[in-house]
Amino acid sequence: MSTASRYTLGIDLGTTHCALSWVDTQASEGEKVVQGVLPIPQLTAPGAVEARDLLPSFLYLPHASEFAPGDLNLPWPAEASFAVGEMARTRGAATPIRLVSSAKSWLCHPGVDRRAPILPADAPAEVERVSPLTASVRYLTHLRDAWNQAHPEAPFDAQDITVTIPASFDPGARELTAEAAQQAGYQNLTLLEEPQAALYSWIQRSQGQWRKDVQRGDLILVIDVGGGTTDLSLIAVLEREGNLELQRVAVGDHILLGGDNMDLALAYGVARKLAGQGTQLDAWQTRALAHACRQAKETLLSDANVASVPVVVPSRGSKLIGGAIRTEVTREELTHSLLEGFFPQVAVSDAPLSRARGGLTQLGLPYAQDAAITRHLGAFLSRQRDALSEVSGFEGTLPASASFLHPTAVLFNGGVLKSNLLAERVLNTLNGWLSAEGATPARLLGGADLDLAVARGAAYYGYVRRGRGVRIRGGTAQAYYVAVESNMPAIPGMEPPIQALCLAPFGLEEGSEAALPEQEFGLVVGEPVRFRFFGSSVRRQDSVGTLLDFWGPDELQELAEIEASLPAQGRTAGEIVRVQLHARVTEAGVLELEALPVGSSERWKITFDARADHLADQPTTSL
Repeated sequence: MSTASRYTLGIDLGTTHCALSWVDTQASEGEKVVQGVLPIPQLTAPGAVEARDLLPSFLYLPHASEFAPGDLNLPWPAEASFAVGEMARTRGAATPIRLVSSAKSWLCHPGVDRRAPILPADAPAEVERVSPLTASVRYLTHLRDAWNQAHPEAPFDAQDITVTIPASFDPGARELTAEAAQQAGYQNLTLLEEPQAALYSWIQRSQGQWRKDVQRGDLILVIDVGGGTTDLSLIAVLEREGNLELQRVAVGDHILLGGDNMDLALAYGVARKLAGQGTQLDAWQTRALAHACRQAKETLLSDANVASVPVVVPSRGSKLIGGAIRTEVTREELTHSLLEGFFPQVAVSDAPLSRARGGLTQLGLPYAQDAAITRHLGAFLSRQRDALSEVSGFEGTLPASASFLHPTAVLFNGGVLKSNLLAERVLNTLNGWLSAEGATPARLLGGADLDLAVARGAAYYGYVRRGRGVRIRGGTAQAYYVAVESNMPAIPGMEPPIQALCLAPFGLEEGSEAALPEQEFGLVVGEPVRFRFFGSSVRRQDSVGTLLDFWGPDELQELAEIEASLPAQGRTAGEIVRVQLHARVTEAGVLELEALPVGSSERWKITFDARADHLADQPTTSL
């Protein structure tokens, strides 16, 4: 961290919107923080630039002859072959084959090469494609250029930057996010989980009042439903030496479920209505309809007096205007689709539904199979029932008869929950579960700015890291393990069993290291090998070096594996080199693993980004 920088900047790299907030550290003192949000210049129409607080996370890749010279120019010198922001979103609604959206969701998809030009995923061959990494770099670069244009006296590169990520991002997605930021020119970078950022923002906005709104023994449930993901976190309120302290105790799985799914649900509902009227839409028109339904959804949820919103589906013929199909999304359709489809009133024991999958499927994002966010919430609280058993001050606070962990307070985040209709359904469902087990209803922590809370909280976190505010203790959101293959004779039809070696325990703090000095393992060189990694959000008792022979199906979740070939370099191909392992969590929040050959000064870094060159025999300077 650059302690000399005047500003700490917080960036929300969202699925549907980005935002940038700042804290002036020279003008701030204690909990009296001088903070603001940067208005971001962006194209709203060809040749028209407006500054808005939110930058839509959309990238439009136009045809070479689509715009006149200067139509894509911004207030700063930059490549003008694409559009980012509001015009990209509106233009792409009519031409979805040229629109890149949900790049953040693709960036954490382990089943694709995230550095390869794969977006837009369904674009024809003549349309230029970009990688999820490149799209993320372009959003981040736009934010950097916007800051520099507004604050030439305080260059972006000299400030402390915090970029937010979902709490459920695995190490590979975290490392790719950090790489995107570095490619965009971010120097002093830290990563922060979005639910923590939302809580930081709530703390800052309360101006010290938060100590009266929560008390020792409270358990805060942060529910973050954004454009592409649903993130769930639990944060305990502790007391240490007479002061309240916050500790993140649990994080949910990565659930690819959010506003994008709701837009598609509305679009398919409208398409069925049109089909009943004799108008059949093709796949291209349905995608365009989904973008139109997004705008209709936002209008209906933000204004309770609006009964319906017209939507226009472009024609595939030459008469794009005259041949357009016009219909509407009604409030009744919205309520039924969102409440019953995504927020049904269910029992806490109702597990998320799963279905038998087809043998062949189109390549795309690994969306959650069950759209019911309330069922995912119930499963999370049930799975984390014992999360407080080892937290000081919380031992024995949960009744033995309880079937799930009982939060006492709720903080909402994410654009979806700006709707009172949806927020009330979630809170009422949760409190119904609590009432059924004789627990006190959870209270809502109000006053959050659901659009800008993550960016504001990230900027405040940069201020907190200088020792000038309240810090949430958290560390790694999961415990991480690597598979160790057993050494055994060949047996027909049987693969060697594996053990899981704990590399980093739950809650390992940023800047911490975890060495395994007493254990040696064999690393194969000179031929292709694979590394399998696991994560666990429920095994809190494992320490560095714990070797698991058995584990339950819900205890460890396998992460993306790494395939690599380490050059032998003077050794025989297939030779097994004795190594010791060393893990660390960088100050930026990225997990690193190194293999150190015994008796050698070599250090081989094993990164967690799938489908790339993962092993390097060059000395590292990170330790």
